[in-house]
Amino acid sequence: MRAPSAWSVAVRQPDGGIIARRTELTRLSDRNRWARIPLIRGIFVLAESLSLGFKALSWSAQVATQEEEKPLTGAQIGLSMLLAFVFFAGVFIVLPALAADAVTDGSDLLFSSIEGLIRLLVFVGYIWLIGRSKEIARVFEYHGAEHMSIHAYEAGEPLTVRSVARYRPEHPRCGTSFLLIVVLGSIILFTFLGQPGLVFIVASRIIGIPLIAGLSYELLRWSGTRPDGRVATILAKPGIWLQKLTTSPPADDQIEVAISSLVVALDDEQFADVHARGALPAIAIEVREAALAGGL
Repeated sequence: MRAPSAWSVAVRQPDGGIIARRTELTRLSDRNRWARIPLIRGIFVLAESLSLGFKALSWSAQVATQEEEKPLTGAQIGLSMLLAFVFFAGVFIVLPALAADAVTDGSDLLFSSIEGLIRLLVFVGYIWLIGRSKEIARVFEYHGAEHMSIHAYEAGEPLTVRSVARYRPEHPRCGTSFLLIVVLGSIILFTFLGQPGLVFIVASRIIGIPLIAGLSYELLRWSGTRPDGRVATILAKPGIWLQKLTTSPPADDQIEVAISSLVVALDDEQFADVHARGALPAIAIEVREAALAGGL
C-alpha cells in the first residue's frame, strides 16, 4: 500500500498471524525535481513503483518462508529492474515487431495492424497464462483485496471485512490499467513510424517505451482529476476489463491482510478518521501498533 507519506506491506505468517512493515516515504516530487516535469515524471513514478514492488516481494518472501535474509541492495534492485525491462521490451515490444516484419512486405498499414494485434494478444495471453498458476491466482486474490479495501476507504465506509467485501475487486487506478494504456499507446504511436527497416523498427520500439510510459502517465493523471468525465470513463474501461484476469474475489482472511496493510500506511490523522468510522478488525489495529512500535 502506498500512502502520501509512507508505504507498507502486510504478510500472513505461517502461524496465521499478520506482520506488517511501514517505511516513511515522502512524495517523489518533493524528493526529485525531475519528477515534477511532465512526461519525465511518469518514468520516475514507474521506476519507484517497481523498486518498492521488489522490496515488498523480498520482505514478504522472507516472512513467508521464515528465513533470515539480507534486504536487497540498491544494485540488486537496479539489476532486477533492468532484467524486468529487458524482458518486457523483448517479449511485448520487440518480438511482435519482428513477427510482423516476417509476415508482411511493403504495406505499412498491414505491418502496424499485425504488430499491434500480436502485441495485444501476447500481453493479454501472458497475463491469462500466469493466472493459471495456483500461486499467481492467490496473488490475484490479494490484488482484489487491496482494491476492495481502497474502494471502502475512499467511499468513507468502515474498514471491516464485511464492509470491504461488498466492493468489486477492480479499481480504475490500478497499475494494470497503466500497463494496458502503454501497450495500446505503443500500437497507436508505432503506426505512424511505418516499416523503414528492421534495425530502425527494433530501436524505435525500445527507445519509444519511456516516451509512451510518460505520455500514458500524464493521460491517467489528467483523467484522475476528472474521474466522472467521459475521457476518464473511456480510459478506465479497458483496464477494468483486463482486471477481470488480474484480480479475483478474496477470502475473508485475505481482506484482513489488505486492511492491515492499508491502516499501517496511514498517518495518525488518517488512521483516527478510519477508526472513527466503525470497528476495525482487532488484528489490523494490533498489526499497526506493532509496526509503529518496531519502527518498521
